Order: sequence, then structure tokens, then C-alpha cells
Amino acid sequence: MAPEGRSDASLARLYAGRFTEEQRSAKARMWAVLVDRFLQRYIPAESTVVDIAGGYGEFASHVEAKRKIVVDLNPDAQHALSASVEVRLADARKLADESDLVGAADVVFVSNFFEHLASKDDLLAVLAGIRTILRPGGTLLVIQPNFRYSVREYFDFLDHTLVITDRSLDEALRLAGFTIDELIPRFLPFTTKGRPSSPLLLRIYLSQRWLWRIFGAQIFARATKPLHTAE
Repeated sequence: MAPEGRSDASLARLYAGRFTEEQRSAKARMWAVLVDRFLQRYIPAESTVVDIAGGYGEFASHVEAKRKIVVDLNPDAQHALSASVEVRLADARKLADESDLVGAADVVFVSNFFEHLASKDDLLAVLAGIRTILRPGGTLLVIQPNFRYSVREYFDFLDHTLVITDRSLDEALRLAGFTIDELIPRFLPFTTKGRPSSPLLLRIYLSQRWLWRIFGAQIFARATKPLHTAE
């Protein structure tokens, strides 16, 4: 999603220049491991998955699901993804306007997006929209930089604007009407940009949770839309 005051075209230029082709290929290999070794366990093969601000589809390209939808404002997303992934050029703050998605998602995935929002009100608007498109009992999965463990690096990216910690995310999810099933304050390292990327090392890292407490600077959260809710 374009940060406030930034056009979709400038968003495309920003993200096109952030990673080289070699770095994007390395990221794709890392995402394949992350999905296979961790995320896929939460996503039934027959489910409908919506990836919010899914960008170039690193997650959507690797996850196994019956229906895969990426919602993003970056026009380049349409060209980066295979035909097996649906692309919606839509504002994540207005998910309820996507009427055919209301109540259609079994799983919603959000990675490295909330920090790009302009305000806490925007965050709550996105969460309300996610709740709307999830079916009752549906799952929200979040991977998110944790300011508490990434103070030095958090604002190294021009489009990082909103400070979020594991505690504030916990409050926001509960305020939006979700039940929190799992919240890991220290999960993945902050970023792989400018650092060596190794799928083998990531496999080892994911299997050794004690390493998360040393190197983890991103949150993992899993939350549920209650079965019986007052919309």
C-alpha cells in the first residue's frame, strides 16, 4: 500500500530499487523455506488465502492453497505473479469495499506492512477490513518488525512510519475483535537486506527456537476471528 502522500507509481519505483534482482531471487528462496518449514502448517490446502500488501508475491508464490489472492497498490504486482494468483489493486484500508471477498477468506496473511501505515487509525482500519473478509473462525497470520528489538534499524527504510511493538500489536488485535492464539515477540531477524542469505541456515534457525531469542527482531502473531461475532 502506498504510504500517505505517495503515488502508486512512486511506490513501484521505490520497491523496484530497494532490492536487486539477485537479492529478490535470494528472498524468494528464503520465502520458500519459511512457508514450507513454518507457515504452511497454519494453512489448509483447500483454503482461500488473502495476502495483504503481498507485493511481488514471495509468500503467495510458495504457499499451497486452493485460492490465492494478493491485495496490493503496487501496479508491478500484476506482472510479478503467476496466473495461479489473483491480484487486486486495492487499498488495504478499504477491504470491505471488495464485496466479493467479504467472509471469503479462510486465512489472511500480512508481512512487513503495518509499519508502512501512516497512523494507528489506519492500522485499526486495516484490521477491521481483515476481520470483514475473514470467515468466522478464520485465521490471521502476521509477521511484523518489533520496534522493541529493532530500534537502530526500524527507520532505515523511507516508508517506515508507524512504530509497532509486540505489546501494541496485541492491543490492536484485541481491539479489532480478534482472539490471539499465539504471539512470539522475537521470531525472524529484522531484515536480510545487505546480509548473506542461506536457505540452509534459515532451516536450522527455524528449528532452533533458542536462536529466536537472540536474533529475532520481528513478531509472529496468529489470531482468530471468533465464530460468533457482532458485526
